[in-house]
Amino acid sequence: MAHSHESNVKRIWTVFGILSVITIVEVALGIYKPDALFKTDLFKLNLLNWIFIILTVVKAYYIMWAFMHLEGEKSSFRWSIVAPMVFLIIYLVFILLMEGNYVYEVFNDSPYKWIF
Repeated sequence: MAHSHESNVKRIWTVFGILSVITIVEVALGIYKPDALFKTDLFKLNLLNWIFIILTVVKAYYIMWAFMHLEGEKSSFRWSIVAPMVFLIIYLVFILLMEGNYVYEVFNDSPYKWIF
């Protein structure tokens, strides 16, 4: 019994460590905003924002992997849970970025600001 408890404690600290490292990297990048990432665009969004989006998806996947105990499940079951989540997050990010960019361009460049 004690061995099982020790492995659970080790697993909890491992999950905590991995999620903490990812969060610390996100916070450090958010505070320092390196010019190489912040001033380089990819698909109308700077690389720093892409890194934030990717790290957030990685954290969400790892939380599902660890706390929903997906690591012990069959691959097809894992993908039936993870694939819709990844697809919906990517779709949501795409819609938010496109709509946000459109609204920004209207407010910034268009004479039709009164529509909004």
